[in-house]
Amino acid sequence: MKMNSLRAMSCALFASCMTISAGLIGSENPAVFSGLTAHEWGTFTSIAGENGQAVEWSPLTGSTDLPEFVEHFRNAGFKLGLRGTVRMETPVLYFYDSREETVSVNVRFVKGVITEWYPQASRVEPRAALYDASLNGRQPDGSISWDAVTVAPGLRVDFPADGRDNHYYAARQTASTPVLVKTQRGEQQEKFLFYRGVANFAVPVAARLTNGGQVLIENHGDEEIPGVILFERRGEKVGFRMGGLVKDRALLDPPELTQTLDSLGRELEGLLVSRGLYQDEAHAMVETWRTSWFEEGSRLFYLAPRGFVNAVLPLSIRPVPVQTVRVFVGRLELVTPATEGAVERALETHDGAALAKYERFLEPILQAMIKEESNPVRARRLQEALGTYWSAEIAKNRGGN
Repeated sequence: MKMNSLRAMSCALFASCMTISAGLIGSENPAVFSGLTAHEWGTFTSIAGENGQAVEWSPLTGSTDLPEFVEHFRNAGFKLGLRGTVRMETPVLYFYDSREETVSVNVRFVKGVITEWYPQASRVEPRAALYDASLNGRQPDGSISWDAVTVAPGLRVDFPADGRDNHYYAARQTASTPVLVKTQRGEQQEKFLFYRGVANFAVPVAARLTNGGQVLIENHGDEEIPGVILFERRGEKVGFRMGGLVKDRALLDPPELTQTLDSLGRELEGLLVSRGLYQDEAHAMVETWRTSWFEEGSRLFYLAPRGFVNAVLPLSIRPVPVQTVRVFVGRLELVTPATEGAVERALETHDGAALAKYERFLEPILQAMIKEESNPVRARRLQEALGTYWSAEIAKNRGGN
């Protein structure tokens, strides 16, 4: 074939491709997928002890931040006092498909228990009672299964709502294919599979303040930590400092409180997209956790290595998707002198609003302050404050459930 003919064919092919691409970009039709795709995001929340590693803690709160239609292990107050090193928060599993397909899904949670989920699951284990409030390893690993999830591109949207604003709904703002599960209570529709849990395993990162005021980050896992962000908020002032790969250890200076939540949100979205999430999924994740991730205090965000996620949270989907992406953000709360000072001032002035800013982390913060206090009188006052807070929170949550 002559060179001129080859060039002509190449130009024609290129023009055709550009025409098709332009038509797809300008169209309002959803993207066409060649087969089943699964994307998942979630958060592992922990609090650092004096050596920087995640310690057992209890937020003393139930499921008051979830819509009423969400399913619970036993009851909505079950998590009150449940102690563990990790609160696995709002993993959502999206599906994408151009044709209707029925899949089965199983998730196992190592050294943990699944506490909330939606739609209704086929099985949630273990079914036996836990021995005590601490996940001490004597009970089997938790798991959740959906035996028949219909991924339905043509499904008429009829998602549940309870009439209240809730961060749960932000996760629906994606182009994912709706799912349908037939249950004894009727058909349940959603844009994703949702679940939560509590576990007692070691996280791959430790973080603590050095004598010089920097934050020392240590990688205790077998894989590189893909990225970290050191965040601090004091009132309306916020700041963050980005870190790159952490192979062994890294030092970060405390951030200057001169930045904005919007700029941090954009940085986080960029990191999530770099790990494989679609842009709308990354935005939905940040919006879901905006009020919680960016609350008062200091914390380290880190991208959990894929191997770690698959080890502590094995996922099985049948038939197997052509692509599965799982992106989890670790959140390690830091009890800094600034946090302790703010809590102590709030206790002395009986400033309930200031204490409320630390919400579910107040119990481990007070425990850390008691452990550090050498004055027995002050230690007793802190212990009394902890007891008062403990009783009030449990009464409030039980009353609400």
